[in-house]
Amino acid sequence: MIRTTALAASFVALTAGGAAAFDPSDMSASEKEAFGAAVREYLLENPRVLMEAVAVLEQREAEERARAEVALISELSEEIFEDDFSFIGGNPDGDVVMVEFIDYRCSYCRKAHPEIARLLEADGRIKKIIKEFPILGEESVEASRFAISVLQIDGPEAYEDINNTLIAHRGTFTRDTLERIAEDKGLSALKIMRRMDSEEVSAVIRANHELAQKLEINGTPGFVFKDRMVRGYLPLPQMMATVMEVRTQ
Repeated sequence: MIRTTALAASFVALTAGGAAAFDPSDMSASEKEAFGAAVREYLLENPRVLMEAVAVLEQREAEERARAEVALISELSEEIFEDDFSFIGGNPDGDVVMVEFIDYRCSYCRKAHPEIARLLEADGRIKKIIKEFPILGEESVEASRFAISVLQIDGPEAYEDINNTLIAHRGTFTRDTLERIAEDKGLSALKIMRRMDSEEVSAVIRANHELAQKLEINGTPGFVFKDRMVRGYLPLPQMMATVMEVRTQ
């Protein structure tokens, strides 16, 4: 029994390290039964070993996910970073590119928005790309259609102003509301409202949804950098740290 327990301890230790001590198929039925009992006894007496093994497994799974994300971002880099329809803000020549998937009705997008603005102002070397990704119902779709129409008709400066306005808006997104916003901003309200249902606008939303599906981005906000994805809200200090990690790689 002492020998079996020692084997069990060796097996657990080596498994945690990723190696196999021996082939269990070489054991007899009685040896397998005794060995299983010994492993169970050892783990009950030394639960920290199991915790260490789980930690190693989780670390390896995280590393594998990171490698898979790097490969996926590389494969889809043109769609992510080089489309000809998304808004580009921050520093267009920045050394770090941050892509954000947004929904105007998303509370965490609203929370992140002023923090990202502070990040762009403080850093000065970040290129920001916005992907309109409405997922929270018809009002979200209406708001995104409106914003995309503004970008296509009145250009990036008008879009940036509208983007700030929509993300801060706390009421509903009806056609009447959106038309009033356009009028208040002195934009081409009639042209924008007519454009909202056009194929040119629908194509942008469709492309962004297809890209998000490929990237397994299911919520907002979602961020893509050179070699990594961040799914969900990050407080400003963590966002700053992420940018620095990307920059110094």
